[in-house]
Amino acid sequence: MPTFEQGFADVQRAAFAAAKASVVLVTLTKQIQKAAQDGDIAKIRKVSERLAGALEVARQEGVNTRSAWPFTAEAEEAYLRDDYERELLDVAGTEGLQIRRQDERIVVYPSVLRILPSERAVSIDRIRVPTVRPSKLVALLKANQTKKPRFASERFLEALYRAYRLLTEKDSAGATIPLHRIYEALTLAPGASAEYNRSDFGRDLFHLDRSGLNQTKSGATFSLPASTGLRRAGAKTTFSFIASDGEIITYYAIRFAEGNG
Repeated sequence: MPTFEQGFADVQRAAFAAAKASVVLVTLTKQIQKAAQDGDIAKIRKVSERLAGALEVARQEGVNTRSAWPFTAEAEEAYLRDDYERELLDVAGTEGLQIRRQDERIVVYPSVLRILPSERAVSIDRIRVPTVRPSKLVALLKANQTKKPRFASERFLEALYRAYRLLTEKDSAGATIPLHRIYEALTLAPGASAEYNRSDFGRDLFHLDRSGLNQTKSGATFSLPASTGLRRAGAKTTFSFIASDGEIITYYAIRFAEGNG
């Protein structure tokens, strides 16, 4: 079975050959145009003979380009669903890009990627991206690593604080709350956890942790304690993300303190 990388390379080569044939065709038609302008019958006849061959070459290269893509529509979707992720991971490994699968998403610093087979696309941090050629997508993801994160950690922190306040309304101030309870509170609406899954939450926690923010607009400071709780916790109650150097950073709980508390 051909890979997407091979398929795109075949189309690229075929289109390049068709473009070259088109250049020859354009050149000959301009020569005939000039000959007609000059009234040169002999030149018209001479170039016209070459034009017939150029037309046939251009036609054949066009046919080759149309047939170069080796996948049917059904095969495209099946490949994206069943085999594309493996190819993407292989290309990423070759290019030195740290990437791994987590919670039905592909996690690659600083983003979370999802394959969309029916759309022939991927989403990067919930933004649809039509680039699915593995080498091109890996290059795009590597370039994203050098850009400033676009995540609004301030808004995320305020959302965490609101959920925390709801969960600790009857508890003593400064309680430590497992993050899975915060996540559940943030995704109570039907379908919310599918749209914003655990990997997305882990990414946002990571960017908040690295953002330098330490308090909400109202002045409450926060911390992300781990210690004993993290050692006891399982995968269902922790959230993790992959740093730029490949280190997996895991989060278990959060604590807010009002004022200087």
